[in-house]
Amino acid sequence: MPNPIAFSLVLIGTLLVGGGGVQQEPSNLRGRVRVDGSSTVFPITEAVAEEFARVAPRVRVTVGVSGTGGGFKRFCTGLTDVSDASRPISATEVKSCAENGIEFVELPVAYDGLCVVVNPANDWVSQLTVEQIRRIYGSKETVRTWRELDPAWPDRPIRVYSPGTDSGTFDYFREVVVGSKGTTRSDMSVSEDDNILVTGVAGDRDAIGFFGFAYFVENRDKVRAVAIDGGKGPVTPSDETIIAGTYVPFSRPLLIYVNRRSAERPDVRAFIDFYLEQAAELVPDVDYTVLPAPVMDRVRANWRDRRTGTQFLTPAGEKVKGTLVEVYR
Repeated sequence: MPNPIAFSLVLIGTLLVGGGGVQQEPSNLRGRVRVDGSSTVFPITEAVAEEFARVAPRVRVTVGVSGTGGGFKRFCTGLTDVSDASRPISATEVKSCAENGIEFVELPVAYDGLCVVVNPANDWVSQLTVEQIRRIYGSKETVRTWRELDPAWPDRPIRVYSPGTDSGTFDYFREVVVGSKGTTRSDMSVSEDDNILVTGVAGDRDAIGFFGFAYFVENRDKVRAVAIDGGKGPVTPSDETIIAGTYVPFSRPLLIYVNRRSAERPDVRAFIDFYLEQAAELVPDVDYTVLPAPVMDRVRANWRDRRTGTQFLTPAGEKVKGTLVEVYR
């Protein structure tokens, strides 16, 4: 559990020395911090908000869950102060923010792995290649039975589950599996609620689904993770394989984006200070993976310097390739 008293002392120093002349103790801060976005990042931000309320009880932090894409729509029009995201901001969203005069600070806060899961009674699938996953989920060359995927497997229909199409989890999965311009099959059972996906797969021997690694950890007694062969042999998702970058292509950073203008307010500034200071303790509590220390140091430096823009896109809007450690050197 974080130490609110210790942080109060740090926060007081921040406000007195680096807070633009604002001299308030945390308990005297007032305001409302508006957060919306990814359901995957929600547990982290909600945990931070609950602990922050202990040191700044008069600051109201509201955390919405409209999905990464939905959160960016609100963020890029100035309706929120912070946007939770389970993928980096896209070139289109950067353009939308620019058109609306929104500058932002990009802050990775944790790692997550995307897990492909099956029912525990499924005794034929232990690993899948990305190509096999593409044939299950893609709209082209779609397989309808397990036997179509592998002749040694049973001639039983594959029932497919997926997160909602407005979620960052779905966006990330679709881009990896079928490409940013590709399409997924139309007969999937879709839900924005990961618990519904878990229930669906857990109740059907022939089901397959995917969601974040943290949700798998919470429900590993109900579903079974499949090892993924990204081209160098099958790898099972774990904290170690996600951090090492060997669980490819389904490991990803989780991020928050802060409106640069909102960051001028003492309530928002104190909340983000608290978020970054307590991440190492709170992230494992909600079953995500802590960022390596060098990355977290860079993130804190970017926040301290209010470095605006994204490090995941070039100035021309092209995606920067590499692991988070490589991108955030």
